[in-house]
Amino acid sequence: MAELPLHSGTCPPWLFKRMVKLGGAISEIIIQEYSRKEFLRRLADPFFFQSLGCVMGFDFHSSGLTTTTMGALKEAIKPEELGIAVCGGKGRVSRRTPDEIQEVADVFSLSSSLVDELKRASRMTAKVDNVCIQDGYQLYHHTFVLSEDGDWVVIQQGMRERFARRYHWLSEHVNSFVEKPHSGIVSDREEETVLDMTAEESEEARKMCVDLTRENPERLFHHLRAVKQRFLDEYLGGDRVRKLVMPSPHTIRLSERTAAALRMAYEFQPENYEELIAIHGIGPKAVRALALVSELIYGKPPSWKDPAKFSFAHGGKDGVPYPVNRKTYQKTVEILESAINAARVGQREKLATLKRLHEFLERDQQS
Repeated sequence: MAELPLHSGTCPPWLFKRMVKLGGAISEIIIQEYSRKEFLRRLADPFFFQSLGCVMGFDFHSSGLTTTTMGALKEAIKPEELGIAVCGGKGRVSRRTPDEIQEVADVFSLSSSLVDELKRASRMTAKVDNVCIQDGYQLYHHTFVLSEDGDWVVIQQGMRERFARRYHWLSEHVNSFVEKPHSGIVSDREEETVLDMTAEESEEARKMCVDLTRENPERLFHHLRAVKQRFLDEYLGGDRVRKLVMPSPHTIRLSERTAAALRMAYEFQPENYEELIAIHGIGPKAVRALALVSELIYGKPPSWKDPAKFSFAHGGKDGVPYPVNRKTYQKTVEILESAINAARVGQREKLATLKRLHEFLERDQQS
């Protein structure tokens, strides 16, 4: 678990400038020493990412660690130099992600078909975490990191009641966008009731939802009208719906917009749940209604369990565990940049020294 409460204020310019330098140096060394693929794997690891933000000097327990770390990496990483690009960001910037993917595709000379796949991955990851996982955390940050090899990572974050939840995706682990697709989800707290249609336990419910949409929508509407005046816990079972994020008095209401989306799904005739979710207009209400009716009619319940499951080197912005030591921070940047410059001209001794130092510290800790 990583605590991510919302903190007021912004990252001081002096710190952000250093975060750009240090983040860029760390990224380049990982890419040089291992590969672009390994760099993406590490970003997809919630614990590595949290540690990276801490090493770069941001608050270990702040929601801003996500947005500021990714902002620094976006500024530091040059696609034409490292073959890696960071697209998207916070708020309105996130909506420019498809355009930025297109711009990077021109730099990497990616095929139009691959570009379409990357744009779809960006849309689907955002939609799944807003629609298929109904935990009450509204996404406000979406970053899409891709390599010239076509691999990608998504790091996005949602907010609820001044607490944040971060979602990690890695392309090589995504066989389906709707079946256990995440490499990790970190949150400060476990919510009591979360509709998780991506869980393994929701497999039968996903199939039933697709079957429901493939039939005449009037039949589905009949079932919805039949239960709309019943409280959810009458047929879902008491305690596990106490904190479901729905308007009081917890009834199923079929809006015109949801009805129109379900009619569109019937016309489209989706083959699987991923195709269903991809349909424009299928949002949280439609997904929730289908899941509830699926259980009511077929007895195939979805998962209602929350899917959510550091280190210090330079202090933290707010002085926790101690203020950032600017002199030490600058020295770290200089050492890493010196090692990078040496490696560029074939002198890899400094990088080898960093490796030996790491191995020595590991042995020292073990003893």
